[in-house]
Amino acid sequence: MISEVELKQLVSQLLTEMTSDKKEEFKKEIEPKKCTSSSQVENGFVDDITEINIKEQLLVPNPSDAEGYLKMKEKTPSRIGIWRAGPRYKTETSLRFRADHAAAQDSVFSDVPEEFLKEENLFSVKTLCENKDEYITRPDLGRKFSKETIDEIKSKCTMRPQVQIYVSDGLSSAAIEANIKDILPAIMQGLNSYNLSVGTTFFVKYGRVGAMDVISEALQADVTCVLIGERPGLVTAESMSAYIAYKATVNMPEARRTVLSNIHKGGTAPVEAGAHIAEIIKEILDKKASGIDLKI
Repeated sequence: MISEVELKQLVSQLLTEMTSDKKEEFKKEIEPKKCTSSSQVENGFVDDITEINIKEQLLVPNPSDAEGYLKMKEKTPSRIGIWRAGPRYKTETSLRFRADHAAAQDSVFSDVPEEFLKEENLFSVKTLCENKDEYITRPDLGRKFSKETIDEIKSKCTMRPQVQIYVSDGLSSAAIEANIKDILPAIMQGLNSYNLSVGTTFFVKYGRVGAMDVISEALQADVTCVLIGERPGLVTAESMSAYIAYKATVNMPEARRTVLSNIHKGGTAPVEAGAHIAEIIKEILDKKASGIDLKI
């Protein structure tokens, strides 16, 4: 028969063992789990998440029709085919959203590098805006030039051209860097094939679309075309538009402009857009009309 003293020792031993096991289990539970990610860190750099084509990325686990899901994603840049953690986006989806938003902001607030303009042989002038903040808050100043700037444009450009083309940063400097190298040669090749004379191409910093009216009047161009960065979004920060007008004048109705938009690698390819712009300009000159007055 076990004595009272031995019984106490046995109970004490069992309690000690049970407490020790619980401590080990608790320690394992609260031990931080190592994060796993598809991104690899090499030489201190993490893979750029924006390099992944979201149209080819399916994040839904075990979908019943993966092929159908991917076909649907091919038709839209919308963020479908993602998954969730409870009511929230998963980390990868959230990071991609923030990365695309940051790219859009960068494209607005950064400038087209001077080295890029020199490579493209574009001399640069600017509107009455002094900086990006003023450009965003004072759209009216982005449509105007100082007298000195107008005189510079007149002195460096061919007067009375059939076609005057110029480039402007607009709301996306990234759009200019991404598209100009391909679209400008395509436009020039098309216009040359139509035997149309083209003026001197240049760059306008802090420019709004309406600046083309001032340039048109100053150079007395028959047709003026501006290649300008579009307002960026989460789909792309590199989209550009071409605004074209026949004998544009200051304060003319916006309806007199012909527009080709969504020019970027995921929309209308710049080379294709360039050929189409040249064709539109030929039509404008033939019919002496643009915007809603132009019947194509």
